[in-house]
Amino acid sequence: MYKNSGIRFLLSLLTLVALWNFSYAQSRSNQLIQVIVSPNKADWTYGSNEEISFTVSVVKHQVPIQDAEVSYSIGWEKMDPLQSGNLKVNGAATKVGKPLKGDKPGFIRCEVKYKYDGQEYRGIATAAINPEKIQPTQTLPSDFMDFWNKEISALKNIPLDPKMTLLPELSTATVDVFHINFQNINGSRMYGILSKPKKAGKHPAVLQVPGAGIRPYAGAVSVAEKGIVTLQIGIHGIPVREDVELYNNLSAGALRSYPFFNLDDKNQYYYKRVYLGCIRAVDFLTQLDDVDQNNLMVWGGSQGGALSIVVAGLDKRIKHLVAIYPALSDVTGYLHNRAGGWPHMFNKENAAFMATDAKIKNSAYYDVVNFAKQVKVPGFYTWGYNDETCPPTSYYAAYNVINAPKDLYLVQETGHWTFQEQQDKILDWVLTKAKVK
Repeated sequence: MYKNSGIRFLLSLLTLVALWNFSYAQSRSNQLIQVIVSPNKADWTYGSNEEISFTVSVVKHQVPIQDAEVSYSIGWEKMDPLQSGNLKVNGAATKVGKPLKGDKPGFIRCEVKYKYDGQEYRGIATAAINPEKIQPTQTLPSDFMDFWNKEISALKNIPLDPKMTLLPELSTATVDVFHINFQNINGSRMYGILSKPKKAGKHPAVLQVPGAGIRPYAGAVSVAEKGIVTLQIGIHGIPVREDVELYNNLSAGALRSYPFFNLDDKNQYYYKRVYLGCIRAVDFLTQLDDVDQNNLMVWGGSQGGALSIVVAGLDKRIKHLVAIYPALSDVTGYLHNRAGGWPHMFNKENAAFMATDAKIKNSAYYDVVNFAKQVKVPGFYTWGYNDETCPPTSYYAAYNVINAPKDLYLVQETGHWTFQEQQDKILDWVLTKAKVK
């Protein structure tokens, strides 16, 4: 099962960099043409009925293009535009559309497009109106915690049956790396990469939960080298060290659109096995002799940001969490004429087959906003206003209901990616909380 060829390892590692760290992508500054959209406030954040306006400049080789003809649209994120049209940008920043005022908490986005030599370039900027006042549209079922406590209690009757295979090709002088798996519900298994410091003693541990997709993993070895046991898991119940072709085939075939699977029945929805599998991952970590059970945290971005909040909300063994633009937050937003969270199951395109009474009701048992209400431990959160994958309206709906210490590192320009500075802040926070600095 575990092939050790250098080619296979390289493919896995490249896929890891491209997909697991999708949240750490580069900004648009590496494009030939840059469409720079700016709001009229430096912090991009407005109060009720405060005037909002946008400007645009189009640059090539860092020099403004004269008489650039662009198209634009302005409106609440993910909703139909309030304004749209065309204009000519004359070198310096040019005002886009008409000023407007936000009369409710949320996000108004300006998108500008420019065509050059057959290629389309675009830029966006997003104005936040009282983001701290955004509240969920999602309901909280009266039996929400009863449902999950019963499911977690049932896990105790399932033997963990942990298995570990050393991966010498990934191990280093100071860290041992293993491909691991353990038993989950319905006879399924969870797989991941465990990276453990070789130094004897008890170590803090981090559960790294993944963003959306199907891919191989190579482990968080660099974090383990700093003295932290790391467990990087996949969520799909398949080994995480196979050829890339397998994951591509599953992405295009059997697991295509997996976030929509079986939402008609809350006991069969795809994420039930996933959420419980993450709790099992904490079980796995706590049975390791070299893990300090009083120093556990969870960390992830996008889907992983959602899973971080879910695990921290359900499992009191978790003492800290890191969540980067969490998905699956306030997914019912679209049913209330505002942006909802990824995977956008109730948006205009999907509502015809997804927005049934049963699916809407069952979504409440899996929505991150309801797990956010259960979080009681310190967390580090980072994101921006330009996220088009996980709308900020949706993750602020979750963030605002967390009643626990919260460190938010806001970088307004970022979308579904992060700057290196955000990565550095995350790692510094993790190391500080893990007490290994």
